[in-house]
Amino acid sequence: MNKGGEVGAIIVAAGSGQRMGKANKIFAPLGGNPLLAWPMDTCQRCSLIKQIVLVLNDEDLELGQKLKEERGWAKVTLCPGGARRQDSVKEGLHKLKACHWVMIHDGARPFLTLDLIENGLKTAMETGAAVAAVPVTDTIKFANSNGVIRETLQRDKLWAAQTPQIFTFDIIARAYKELTTEVTDDAAAVERLGYEVKLYLGAYNNIKVTTPEDLALAEIIAQNML
Repeated sequence: MNKGGEVGAIIVAAGSGQRMGKANKIFAPLGGNPLLAWPMDTCQRCSLIKQIVLVLNDEDLELGQKLKEERGWAKVTLCPGGARRQDSVKEGLHKLKACHWVMIHDGARPFLTLDLIENGLKTAMETGAAVAAVPVTDTIKFANSNGVIRETLQRDKLWAAQTPQIFTFDIIARAYKELTTEVTDDAAAVERLGYEVKLYLGAYNNIKVTTPEDLALAEIIAQNML
């Protein structure tokens, strides 16, 4: 299915997890396993992915290496991250070897599935760039710096971006090489170059664990999946 070349994955998990308290959220217990193990195990068993770069902060590299050995992550190369998410992605890109497709996923999103990966690759074949996303269900207000509403946005055209985000290596490498400002996701870097980025349907349970409340919700989801 991945015609045109090999697929490499970058799992970005180099954040400090400050909003979770002292412990790094990616190693928090979830359904009997470390949170990070959920997306990593999915990537490891995905036959389409041939190499995985796990980007961690310096303090977590030893624990990451221990997990790699314990869980048999044979495809995995560990990599120290940077100060910002985009710096960590750039470091991860430097570690990939001869791949055509790059899948980038947040390590704090535990509920990555094989379907999300496969559907993303199919969509990316259309334009070279694809992003998992879900339609927004809340009403979104645009406000000024004083909190005064200026506009109610048309909800049927709004999507909440997730990961995985999948690109050809050439597109994402160029996007990060030429990036001169801060972005919050990989698609934003690609959009700045004028490339067409295609959305595909993600999943509402594909949550990003940022706060203790997120972790509590993730535990409920995990128990339903076991």
